Amino acid sequence: MKPFTFKQFKIEQSKDVFRVGTDGVLIGALANVSNAFNVLEVGTGTGLISLMLAQRNPQAYFLGLDINEDAAALTKLNFKNAPFHARLKNRHQDFKTFETEERFDLIVSNPPYFEESGSEKDKIARQTVELNFRQLITKAARLLSENGILSVIIPVEAGGVFVSVGKENHLFLNRRINIKGIDNSKAKRLILEFSSQEKEIDESYFIIEKSPRQYSDQYLELTKEFHVFK
Repeated sequence: MKPFTFKQFKIEQSKDVFRVGTDGVLIGALANVSNAFNVLEVGTGTGLISLMLAQRNPQAYFLGLDINEDAAALTKLNFKNAPFHARLKNRHQDFKTFETEERFDLIVSNPPYFEESGSEKDKIARQTVELNFRQLITKAARLLSENGILSVIIPVEAGGVFVSVGKENHLFLNRRINIKGIDNSKAKRLILEFSSQEKEIDESYFIIEKSPRQYSDQYLELTKEFHVFK
């Protein structure tokens, strides 16, 4: 499978691991990494999100976890080949059993969300079979630093559940980005950011395409330091 080339790094891909996709690019470009020093990514896939965040914040150090052995191996390769490889580590690890004394300033995830199907790749990477939202939030709440942020991209339909479970774990919604696939359509994804600080919610909208197969000016501006547009 062809690699995906960004301006500062290249992503090797595999038929056994979900490829580079818009959701990963969006959270990689939009997650609040500016004040983070210690970052944990849950479910690395190719390693895309951590690589984008490492480019955005040259002071931050990253640990990526993935339960899928193929994904963990691919992340390791992509981390090794990146110009900021010294700040990137990853493990083949189930987040549910992950234990550490470290606390993280940012925990970021493009978590599983599709219902069960026959595909083994889908089962691990895109379903709530291996890691459900409650497990993700509960564990993340214990691993965040005092001012740490949990940042996720999820389907819009799951937003209410995520916010409710966050409150149960003393994590409050601070930021909500409503993502539309195309102008004049309903939001299809949400980027939600939580912390232990209860504050006014920063809400915004983001449009990926202004017309079919034509990226919006907003998307082009957001990704100009990453994408190689022909």
